[in-house]
Amino acid sequence: MLKEFKEFALKGNVVDLAVGVIIGAAFGKIVSSLVNDILMPILSILTGGINFSDLKIILRNANNAKHLAEVSLNYGMFIQNIIDFLIIAFSIFLMVKTMNKLTRKKPKEEVKKKTQEEILTEIKDILKEIKEK
Repeated sequence: MLKEFKEFALKGNVVDLAVGVIIGAAFGKIVSSLVNDILMPILSILTGGINFSDLKIILRNANNAKHLAEVSLNYGMFIQNIIDFLIIAFSIFLMVKTMNKLTRKKPKEEVKKKTQEEILTEIKDILKEIKEK
C-alpha cells in the first residue's frame, strides 16, 4: 500500500497540481491586495466614499426575543468578492493568452512543391552526370 501511495504521490500530475495550487494561492493574495488596496479605494472615491466591505443589512428579531441575536447580511463583501473573481479571471485570461502567443509554433516556410515532371527531369540530369563520369 505504501508503494502504491508513493507511485500516486510522485506522478507528474499530482506534483503539477500541487504547484498550481500553491502558485494560485499566492496569485490570489496579489489580486486581493490589488482589489482591496488600490481598486476599491479608487472606486470608493468615484462613488462618493462608499466602502463596499462595510455595506450590510441588519436583520432584527421581530418578536424581540432575547435568545435570538441580530444577523447581518454582508452584501458589500459579496460585491467585493465578485470584483475579486472578475479581476482574477481576467488576469488569468490575459496570462493564458500571452502564453499561447509565446508558445504558438511559427509556420514553417513552405517548400516549393515540385511537379512529377520536374522531379523526373532532375533524376534524369543526375543520371546523365553519373553516366558521363
